[in-house]
Amino acid sequence: MPWYGETIDRRAFLKAAGIGFAAALSPRSLHALERADAVFASGFRAPDGSFGIATVSERGEIIDQVALPARAHGMAFSSATGRTVAFARRPGTFAMVFDPSRQTEPIVITAPEGRHFYGHGHFSPDGAMLYASENDFDGNRGMIGLYDGRDAFRRIGEFDAHGIGTHDMTVSDDGTVLIIANGGIETHPDFGRTKLNVDRMEPSLVMLDAKSGALIQKHAMPSSLSQLSTRHLDIAENGRIWFACQWEGARNETPPLAGWFSKGEDIALLSLPDETTARLANYVGAIAINRRENIVGLTSPIGGASVTLDATTGLVLTEESVREAAGVAPAAHGIAVSSYDGQFTQTRSNIAWDQHIIRIK
Repeated sequence: MPWYGETIDRRAFLKAAGIGFAAALSPRSLHALERADAVFASGFRAPDGSFGIATVSERGEIIDQVALPARAHGMAFSSATGRTVAFARRPGTFAMVFDPSRQTEPIVITAPEGRHFYGHGHFSPDGAMLYASENDFDGNRGMIGLYDGRDAFRRIGEFDAHGIGTHDMTVSDDGTVLIIANGGIETHPDFGRTKLNVDRMEPSLVMLDAKSGALIQKHAMPSSLSQLSTRHLDIAENGRIWFACQWEGARNETPPLAGWFSKGEDIALLSLPDETTARLANYVGAIAINRRENIVGLTSPIGGASVTLDATTGLVLTEESVREAAGVAPAAHGIAVSSYDGQFTQTRSNIAWDQHIIRIK
């Protein structure tokens, strides 16, 4: 799969983008790109209230922007095709596929009637298929929409996600398995973003056959943790799948907020030090793995914290206070972190970064 920790540098980006892209940049943006060791993308809200996606250097310098019709949430990137897709925030019904090098025109995908996007998706390794997490809101079930990357992203089918509140998803490195985080929370667009079943949630982690959609395995949270919403995923070099959670129960409880599992194995919930759990404030908003350095990055906008873990042992390596910490992605060294108040690593902008960032080529 096009994993976030892939080695990306400015030379590779410029080579893929071509001379025309560089020529169209402002001197300031071109200077930022020339100094960049890595290039990322993130959704943002501008000071005038409009929304877009920005490509940004690891220093936080904005290189280019693409306008969006509304707020985005998560993104997917295909290293095979160079395309990036931004998914609307729940209960939005659009996804925009664009080429950061601007060699092709953006394509807007619209969710079919009776569905909305959950803000996440992933490409197959060859970029030929885009998988998107969706809500069949009248049927109260999560779905994975299938979009043909070789035919203008025409929707060609769907798989049952075997859960509700389907949120993040990813694809195994060999493209054969879909991994899904079903947050367990029932919503309906008639009620906006209201959570309709906090007292009877059903969070789970699911693996599907990527070709047939057949269920391979499903892990439901234990009854004592039925309010632990499984939300975000990433895959380590050894195939271990890390997941991050948000607690919907009593605020004075301190449940585990992350864990891992592998194909054919049960989930392992991570026991973090009490002070780290308190710092994350029962809410991990994003997770990313730097495969090169074998570390996991977690952020909590509620706790205002960024935490890195050893991807093998789960031991805490670093903790930092980051006000309104939002997105995480592997940097050239360590983990890049953004914030809702405009901070991206070492630079503050006048735009508000959204919850997720990805590293792109």
